[in-house]
Amino acid sequence: MTMDKVPASRTPFLLLLALLPLLLLLPAATATAADAKPEVKLSQQQAGKGGDITVSGSGWRPGTLLMMLICGQATPEKGVIGGTNSCANADGRAVTTDSKGAFSKKMPVAEPPKPCPCVVHVATVTGEQAVVDAPFTVAGHPTAPLPEPTGGGKLAVLAATRLEGDSGILVFFGAPPSRRLEFTVGNLGSAPVKDPVFQVGTAHGVFSPQWEEQQWRGTIAPGQKALVTLPVQLSAGAHGDYQISVKYGTKVLIEQPWGVGRPWGVTIFWILLAVVVPAAVFRIGMAVVDRLRPRGNHRHRTAQLPKLRLPGAWSRTHRPPVTEPAAAPKSTTTTTALPWFTPDSAPSENRSTTKGHS
Repeated sequence: MTMDKVPASRTPFLLLLALLPLLLLLPAATATAADAKPEVKLSQQQAGKGGDITVSGSGWRPGTLLMMLICGQATPEKGVIGGTNSCANADGRAVTTDSKGAFSKKMPVAEPPKPCPCVVHVATVTGEQAVVDAPFTVAGHPTAPLPEPTGGGKLAVLAATRLEGDSGILVFFGAPPSRRLEFTVGNLGSAPVKDPVFQVGTAHGVFSPQWEEQQWRGTIAPGQKALVTLPVQLSAGAHGDYQISVKYGTKVLIEQPWGVGRPWGVTIFWILLAVVVPAAVFRIGMAVVDRLRPRGNHRHRTAQLPKLRLPGAWSRTHRPPVTEPAAAPKSTTTTTALPWFTPDSAPSENRSTTKGHS
């Protein structure tokens, strides 16, 4: 039995029929991967302080660093009111998802600073932000109703930002540089914003910002604006180019550059230390050597030093005795002076007479 050859014109059509089931399944698989949302499951829904629970999750991005916290004054629908200030940050745990976006880790049960209702707050640390709040009850922790929502408020920056303040003399010697970040925000929403919580981030070079939450005290009514001042401080000895960012919610409001000078006082201090310490050690060593030197040898060397004759009056008073030459022998012949001449009236050979010249 022989098979008829398929015409070449029908070959693409047959290939399309063969691949049609795969083409129909591909959009469904893509939609399933895109629709996958992060999930969190707890081993217990209630536990007391001092115990522990196992937190597991799926649907997260692979290789993502997550932070797990127990937060008060929060619900899965409204989130954590007040930000991480309502969470037990000291007892939080970090975990990294595997290649499939899943994780499982134990964490201790701690009482948050705010009353319950409570949740286990799981959020990404880097990259695209994703947050899941799983309801949880801390046994024995007080419970209070949630504060009135302030939804509907929307803040936006209305004026240019500036860094106020200057560096003191201590910053020249390595103290932490600090500034005040001032900016004007306006409420573009329909509800007042009370005590907003901003996140201030500092980034050095190409590194990602390190975020820190700061709460501004005040209420911004709809359509009103307010001047917000937030303190910014770097670590000790910081220098170079920094980037200051301010984020409200998930939106970055401000990015302000800040150039910090080098603390030359530290360099000068180390240079002086490198010069003074060796000199001090040398002087101490010479003093020790001089103290340990034998005294007998010192006296012997002093006695052998030649005597020096000083010039001036001292040398004249201490001249050696001069020996006078021996006196010539006296002649035995005596001369008798004439009686009419005295030593003073004797005629001088150079004295001229006026007689005979008249």
